[in-house]
Amino acid sequence: MSMTVEEAGVARTGFPKPFPNTPSNVLEQFQMKGKVTVVNGAADGIGLAVASAIAEAGGDVALWYNSNHAAITRAEEIAKEFGVTSKAYQVAVENAHAVEKTMDQVVSDFGKIDVFVANAGMAISKPILEQTLPEFDTQMSINVNGVVYCAKFAGHHFKRQGFGNLIITSSMSARIVNVPIDQPVYNGTKAFITHFGKSLAHEWKDFARVNIVSPGFFDTKMGAGEKVINEAYRMTPLGRQGHTKEIKGLYLYLASDASTYMTGSDVLIDGGYCLP
Repeated sequence: MSMTVEEAGVARTGFPKPFPNTPSNVLEQFQMKGKVTVVNGAADGIGLAVASAIAEAGGDVALWYNSNHAAITRAEEIAKEFGVTSKAYQVAVENAHAVEKTMDQVVSDFGKIDVFVANAGMAISKPILEQTLPEFDTQMSINVNGVVYCAKFAGHHFKRQGFGNLIITSSMSARIVNVPIDQPVYNGTKAFITHFGKSLAHEWKDFARVNIVSPGFFDTKMGAGEKVINEAYRMTPLGRQGHTKEIKGLYLYLASDASTYMTGSDVLIDGGYCLP
């Protein structure tokens, strides 16, 4: 029930809260020097672009991967090119014990976690009547359970530290029904993590920020497949898929002090696909 005008006029203890002690210079706000960021699904695609963006801004970065061992070489290349600390960790995000253990190892190695980017995901683009239950379970375990496990165990460190920042990679598919191929399970997993992230933004309001990025079609292995690519071009006003260099700046914004007044937001970046 809403407050009355009189009740709403009563000052609340502890409010307003102070402004953060962040730089006024906008380029300085985007600097990540002294901060530690973990990115999962970081061996290629959007995850690798995000890890590179953090390093380009001077931040240290931990690259999590499942089976693509290219992440090891990528971490070494990032460290050499940008003069930051960068290390790869193999972890299956659907394994809660492995997530907790690796999270603790990152803290041991780097001293803290400032930002966690929950980016790992997968899709099996089939109608529900054609999809097997094991296929359903696989998508749920990675896209939903994996995000929950990473959020939970990163969140414990954020609360202990008194600061933290969670960024969840969702999808425009959390908002739409993809065509011409039905994929209700994938869409549902993305809808879950979008609302989960918004809910965490409230739960963690005293010690961490949480935001969501919802990409459209990007030119990665998770982008539009050959059966839908032409329809993707037609339905996207910009007439193409996105390049990962066009999204990494958004993640840097959310990870940095440039976005300290932003929490609980779901940012759509889709070339206009979701326009009415």
